[in-house]
Amino acid sequence: MIEQAAEADEIDPQRFNLVTCFDRQDLQLHQIAMLLHAELQLGGIMGQLYIESLTQMLVIHLIRHYSTFTKTITSKNKSLTNLQLQQAIEYIHAHLDQDLSLEQIAQVINISPTYFASLFKRATGTSPHQYVIQQRVERAKLMLSKTDIAIADIALQVGFSSQSHLTQQFKRLTGITPKQVRNTIKI
Repeated sequence: MIEQAAEADEIDPQRFNLVTCFDRQDLQLHQIAMLLHAELQLGGIMGQLYIESLTQMLVIHLIRHYSTFTKTITSKNKSLTNLQLQQAIEYIHAHLDQDLSLEQIAQVINISPTYFASLFKRATGTSPHQYVIQQRVERAKLMLSKTDIAIADIALQVGFSSQSHLTQQFKRLTGITPKQVRNTIKI
């Protein structure tokens, strides 16, 4: 994973080594590790894409702060082409109900998952994981207003692991619950 992240940033993985730094506390590293640990203990309730995003954050943090490589990793002027972005977005929309992974999405446009994640964020302003969550909430909102399917079934149909997971993300993004949307429409 470290090699993939380095290569995605056009860094030769042979040009640096990871170093141990037991003499300092790193709150950011601790936070990333705790989020990853919690997600793995919950059985990946947020999905493969979330785990991969956290793993990518961990790897980039390690390269930036715990390696012999001295150059700061910065964004390049490279970006996804409009066609690549459209293909990735179309794939996401076609597979929202599934447990998507960075590898699956990146494979559609034939680039590495790590490189895809950074280019996607640069192109859209949001990480692939957050984009997927936003699209799932939007699809749920549409289904809530156009159908009378049970909220628990909508949650599964749009790719959430449960009704409570849908409700949590829905409220975070919209400020209201799916039930409130459903009740407002029926009035």
